[in-house]
Amino acid sequence: MFLNFNGEVREETIALLRADNRGFRFGDGLFETMLLKQGKVRLGQYHFERLVAGMQLLRLEFPQAVSLEMMERQIGELCARNGIGGLCRARLTVFRRGGGMYNGLDRRADYCIEVSALGVHGSAPGAQGSAVGAQEGALAGAEWVEDGLVLDVFPDGRKSCDIFSGVKSNNYLLSTQAGMFARERGVDDCVLVNSHGRVAETTVANIWWVKNGVIYTPPLSEGCVAGVMRRWLLERLPGAGYSVREEPIGPDELIGAGEIFITNAIRGVRWVREFRGAQFGCRLAAAIGKDIVGKI
Repeated sequence: MFLNFNGEVREETIALLRADNRGFRFGDGLFETMLLKQGKVRLGQYHFERLVAGMQLLRLEFPQAVSLEMMERQIGELCARNGIGGLCRARLTVFRRGGGMYNGLDRRADYCIEVSALGVHGSAPGAQGSAVGAQEGALAGAEWVEDGLVLDVFPDGRKSCDIFSGVKSNNYLLSTQAGMFARERGVDDCVLVNSHGRVAETTVANIWWVKNGVIYTPPLSEGCVAGVMRRWLLERLPGAGYSVREEPIGPDELIGAGEIFITNAIRGVRWVREFRGAQFGCRLAAAIGKDIVGKI
């Protein structure tokens, strides 16, 4: 397999980082996971705008101008080099160049692009078990998936609520620990709560719930990642006749919802069948997944 490092295609076995690299030492960077569909990144402009905003917040700059078109071209070329056709999962990782201590002021950023094929059921090679594997196992936004997820709450950590919480940071410790907890418990994913004990998101997705015909999701102030699918749905659902609100909620209140579903850029909408022993339907989630997200 090959990857792209700063615009140059290399074999994935070639070392890219020094031991003192800040991305390795401190998680000093961010990433985007994107779905390439028919040669285009789905919701590409949303991904690019989030990337630019996150880099500005983290004081990172590319040495040369980068555009969405260039990003799509390099992902497409990398897919061709790796013999990948059809749906593709691409990960763009950005990190601060060079080494140094935690307070280094070098704004220059390096980047790495990796691609993997999404199979018949959207699964990436090596994706298995719960959490990330379960999410990648959905049909990558191509169609609705009938199987519902089982969720629990991760009890051992909290998401902060600050200006950095919306960034897809390379410091993903909380989500990786929650993903391992989910696998140990035999559930598909875990809800992450914030420092106030309220629902923020899951390990790999934004979370939504339906009550009395209204669709809710936590506001960004609750510590959730600023998901591109979340943003797109908040903009599109009202025009499609749905009532949508951003409101905080606690895990115990979530049990009282009529439906729960989660969203991310790779697999669109996935409904939650069970949360802490409570069972849920999927009428609105299915309609959104099939009729709205499935047609992007």
